[in-house]
Amino acid sequence: MQQIVDFILELDKLKAVTRKVRPLGLERYENSAEHSWQIALLAASLAPYAEAPIDIHRVIAMLLVHDIGEIDTGDTIVFATEGWQERKAAELAAVTRIFGMLPEPQAASFLALWREFESGETPEARFAHAADRAMPVLLNLANQGQSWRENGISHERVVRRIAPPIKAGCPALWNYLEARLEEAREKGWFGA
Repeated sequence: MQQIVDFILELDKLKAVTRKVRPLGLERYENSAEHSWQIALLAASLAPYAEAPIDIHRVIAMLLVHDIGEIDTGDTIVFATEGWQERKAAELAAVTRIFGMLPEPQAASFLALWREFESGETPEARFAHAADRAMPVLLNLANQGQSWRENGISHERVVRRIAPPIKAGCPALWNYLEARLEEAREKGWFGA
């Protein structure tokens, strides 16, 4: 029991990992724990629109574990273009440490979920990626491009980064976002 309690208390540190998007109506930036909770609910809400049949419980579990490595590595804005291989290696070391706090078979099960998300090869992982890529976009659209403007992110960079995974996992969501991103460009909500 103590291993599980220690693991859960370690996860509390995810609340201190600051991201680059502000929650609606707040001056502070969201944290990674809030992001994980919100995309899990986004995925549950969008499940009927998945590109292929999915196990939504597996998707939600993936989304709840996918950013745990940020406890050690911090967050990198989704629109960053460099250093991804180094970042993913650091995240693997972090999740190996953190999930290793649990007894087996829980440790192996959570690590397998994290690896499945990272590989993006199953229908569940593709759908989880779609939700993960969409949420910062939805917040930026609701915040008049707040983090795009603050971080100099162009419309082209956003589309290049998010379109492929969203199309692969939830084409209906991409159809919705594509038009809104064009409207945002016309309104000048991008940083470059």
